[in-house]
Amino acid sequence: MRLCGPLMLAMLCSLAWAGQMESCASRCSEKFNQNAACQCDHRCPRHGDCCEDYEHLCTDRKDPKMAEPFLDPEEELEKAKPSNLYAAPTSCQGRCHEAFDKHHSCHCNVRCHEFGDCCEDFQRHCGHEGFSHSSDAVTEEELQSISEKIYAADTNRAQKQDIVLNRQNSIPPTKAGDKEDHCPEPLFTYVNEKLFSKPTYTAFINLLNNYHPKTGQGEHFSAQQLAEQDTFLEEVMKTNVMKELYGFLHRKNRYNSEEEFVKDLKNMWFGLYSRDKGDRDSSGFEHVFSGEIKHGKVTGFHNWIRFYFQEKEGLVDYYSHIYDGPWDSYPDVLAMQFNWDGYYKEVGSAFIGSSPEFEFALYSLCYIAQPGKKCKLNLGGYPLAIQTYTWDKTTYGNGKKYIATAYVVSSTH
Repeated sequence: MRLCGPLMLAMLCSLAWAGQMESCASRCSEKFNQNAACQCDHRCPRHGDCCEDYEHLCTDRKDPKMAEPFLDPEEELEKAKPSNLYAAPTSCQGRCHEAFDKHHSCHCNVRCHEFGDCCEDFQRHCGHEGFSHSSDAVTEEELQSISEKIYAADTNRAQKQDIVLNRQNSIPPTKAGDKEDHCPEPLFTYVNEKLFSKPTYTAFINLLNNYHPKTGQGEHFSAQQLAEQDTFLEEVMKTNVMKELYGFLHRKNRYNSEEEFVKDLKNMWFGLYSRDKGDRDSSGFEHVFSGEIKHGKVTGFHNWIRFYFQEKEGLVDYYSHIYDGPWDSYPDVLAMQFNWDGYYKEVGSAFIGSSPEFEFALYSLCYIAQPGKKCKLNLGGYPLAIQTYTWDKTTYGNGKKYIATAYVVSSTH
């Protein structure tokens, strides 16, 4: 049902709250907050209640006596080199077109967007310095335009009659961490499973059982599982959704060929890195779409198809929701609380009824165009945003970073 006025504003604020309180952005120095869905203080690893982006946003600020996060050999070498005797600049003011300097924490050169390491004010200071004619800044207007095109191209999404939801009880954001089951019945009353016979759905579903849910257990892909990753990429690239995305990024000089684009997608999404104990136990795809369990809580798990099948098997128990999107058709958005195989998810936002290629395209768009930032989009005439984070501890070549996470937030805050 379409919503407007104060009710719509309240719901958008709820989703914004969910996104903010699920993240450690601007919260690394705060003390324990009993009203927050997850924590960012230095004791949260001990108590197992850190936000999922705690490690890659806050670990550098931890007590130096605490154990260093896992580093790959390349980063250890970099860490051992003497640092400059001045504070690295964090602004692009007066630095547009400057040469890359490995000692700087952020950059202002023509390729910083490609590597996800631009300073926060890059667009403000350098957006009109000729960068927009190469592989650089994507404007907010361009993001809104291409996201609407991707939305219109999603012909594989569910129709209204394909899914019946039983949303039941909504709770205020302040109660998102109470771990109480406010909804005695499942979220999904009915799903037309003929959807899952479509090639992109089938290829996507085949990937979901290729992972160990708990971090700390190294992932080792068989030849068949590696082939399933390739099949998924092949199938989504046949769709108009991904053709729109590639065409846009090609015009922005981000990729010279579709082959280069697909190779980069495979690295950023399926490349393995370590979230725990140094084992290569995680990837962007596993975290976002399949879900993980770390320190006794659910992290990631932002996909409705995964939720449906796990609920059908009795492994997911839907508890409540704090946000229900404004769309009167699919895809829709729901921010919810649930229990997964005995572990709790405080707030998890997900598209409902979207095709796999739609989510994959929007998350990829935002990660490539504005990595580590809130990416403001338009979908069916309504504003929405995707928050992404880079995995900063390891890279997959030329300084490029893996996807740490991506999820839906409100664009109003």
